[in-house]
Amino acid sequence: MSDVVRIERDGPIAVLTLNRPESLNAMNPEMLSTMCVAGKELAEDPAVRCVVVTGAGRAFSAGGDVKAMAEGNAANPSGGLLGRVDTLRQQEEISRLLFEMPKPTIAAINGVAAGAGLSVALAADLRIASDQARFTTAFAKVGFSGDFGGTWLLQRLVGPSRAKELYFLSDIIGAEEALALGLVNRVVPHEQLLDSAMALAKKLAAGPTLAYGRIKDNIAFGTTNTFSDALTREAENMIASGLTEDHRNAALAFVQKREPEFSGR
Repeated sequence: MSDVVRIERDGPIAVLTLNRPESLNAMNPEMLSTMCVAGKELAEDPAVRCVVVTGAGRAFSAGGDVKAMAEGNAANPSGGLLGRVDTLRQQEEISRLLFEMPKPTIAAINGVAAGAGLSVALAADLRIASDQARFTTAFAKVGFSGDFGGTWLLQRLVGPSRAKELYFLSDIIGAEEALALGLVNRVVPHEQLLDSAMALAKKLAAGPTLAYGRIKDNIAFGTTNTFSDALTREAENMIASGLTEDHRNAALAFVQKREPEFSGR
C-alpha cells in the first residue's frame, strides 16, 4: 500500500492517517485510490472494531489537490464526462465506507479540514477536533459544487439553510464555532487530540460492535425513510441483535450485577 496513507493498529483499533503533510494532506489521485483500498480493508476486517482517521502534520486534509486538478485539466481538457463521473464516484467510496461500515468511525481533526477533507471528516460517526482545527467547504472558491457526500452530510448536521450558507460563502470557522454548530462532537487541546480520540476509540472497541453497526444502520435508514418503515427496520435489527453472543453475555452480566464483556460476536 502507498505510504500516502498509513494504517497503524492498536489491538482492535485501526488508525488511518492521511500522509502528505507537505501539501496539507491534499488528496491527489494516489491518495484517493489508496484511501479507498484502506477503507475497504478496515471495513471488512473483523479484528478491527473501531477506525480513527486523522491527518499527518498541520492539517487533517486541505481537500482535493487543486494543482493536480489544474494540471490534469490542461493535459486532458475534454476527457469523457461519464468516465470522469465514474472515476470520482469510485474515489468517493471512502466517505461511504466511513459512514456505513458496521463499526464506529472517528475523525480526529488535527488542523484544517477543507473541501473533500471536510466531507470525509463529516462521514465519520464522531468527530473530535483540536482547538487549532479550522473548517471550510471551500468548493465554491474554485468553482466546484461539492463532493464526497458533504452536501448530504452537512445539511443533516446543521440544517439545509445553514449548509447552503457554508457552501455558498465558504467561510472559515474555528473549532468552537464548529462545536456550537454541531459539526464536531468535542473540542480538546491540540496536544491531547490523539490521546482523546484513542481513549474514545478504546471505549467503543470494547463495546458491542454488532449492535453499534445496527445502530448506524437504523440512523442512516431513518434519514431517508418513513417513521413506519424505520420502526420495521428497528424491529429487524433489534431481533438480530438479540441473537448475538454479545447480547446473551450482557444480559447474563446484568442479572449477575457485573460489567459485561463484549467480543463483537
